[in-house]
Amino acid sequence: MAKIKVTQIKSVIDRSERQKRTVQALGLSKLNQSVEVEATPQIIGMIRKVNHLVAIESI
Repeated sequence: MAKIKVTQIKSVIDRSERQKRTVQALGLSKLNQSVEVEATPQIIGMIRKVNHLVAIESI
């Protein structure tokens, strides 16, 4: 599987609890924090749900 870099670019303040937990499940806890994850269908689905809060870059 390919790896992708996910960076949180917007705050989760005033977002739904579901979006907050999705961002946390991706491994993000602070603004401008980045994590490298495998591009599995589950991760891609999580990113689609919070794509307005994160930036994606393929590695």
